[in-house]
Amino acid sequence: MISHKVFDFLRDVIQNNNREWFQDNKPRYEETREEVIEFAAAVLKDLSKTDLSIIDADPKKAVQRIYRDIRFSKDKTPYKNNFGISFTPKTGKVVTTGYYIHITPGGSFVAGGYWQPLPEHLKAIRQEIDYHAKELKQIVDDKDFVNLFGDMRNGNALKTVPKGYDAENPDISLLKLKDFIAMRKFTDTALLKKDSFKEVASTLAKIHPLNVFLANAIA
Repeated sequence: MISHKVFDFLRDVIQNNNREWFQDNKPRYEETREEVIEFAAAVLKDLSKTDLSIIDADPKKAVQRIYRDIRFSKDKTPYKNNFGISFTPKTGKVVTTGYYIHITPGGSFVAGGYWQPLPEHLKAIRQEIDYHAKELKQIVDDKDFVNLFGDMRNGNALKTVPKGYDAENPDISLLKLKDFIAMRKFTDTALLKKDSFKEVASTLAKIHPLNVFLANAIA
């Protein structure tokens, strides 16, 4: 589970996002990071039963750095106000599909799929949808999937028809998508439960078929 210590630390980061405060509280950061690593390991152990491609993932490496890259950002605060955890398959190729856990007070969520596909990948995914829309619809229109993540067609999409496709295509709402992400919010209370890692892992496992579809499209 995630303890109150993690949320308390992140709340303090939000209120004191400067290097001097962070250095004084570095031990707290290290302690909470270790807790998040343990949580990531528990989620990974359960999730890898469904998705074997992440079975060798390193929980420590899965927990992202708290330090922000501020070189090209107007926001110069040096630290993130969240802990991010990402699991991606070890394919030796460019990272595409995967799973993500975002932990922050009042705004935690889990997600998976493919965010901002490379142009050539987006083209391949749309072609796969055009050829095998039934397969994708069986995934995203499944009752459990919709209950957890909502209608994926309501995600980030083109306002116009993608080049090479007809506006009357029955699957145009899927073809217009620019991201292929399934996301579910988690309350602080839900993550504080002793076995919250199980709920997180089972939620991410529901995204696995979507990841398989997308990975096959760009293989």
